[in-house]
Amino acid sequence: MTTPEPAQRLTAWVHGHVQGVGFRWWTRSRALELGLVGYASNQPDGRVLVVAEGPPDAVRALLAALRSGKTAGHVDLVVESFDAPRGDLTGFVER
Repeated sequence: MTTPEPAQRLTAWVHGHVQGVGFRWWTRSRALELGLVGYASNQPDGRVLVVAEGPPDAVRALLAALRSGKTAGHVDLVVESFDAPRGDLTGFVER
């Protein structure tokens, strides 16, 4: 029997036409389907910041979805980093 991988935290800066097009709602829907907690937040420079915590497979699936070309709006670039979870998030919200 294998032990599950510890949770992981994804911080992703999403560049492109991602504000005012339902992108945060779309991201929240995908994250909830994957059982992740976190948020998607519009930034003053036009990017969206996505922070998500959960099982590594689910976190990687969300990152793949952000890059899939099937998002609301249009994603030009996703810059991501992975960290240990902080455990300070509940639910998945749009900010």
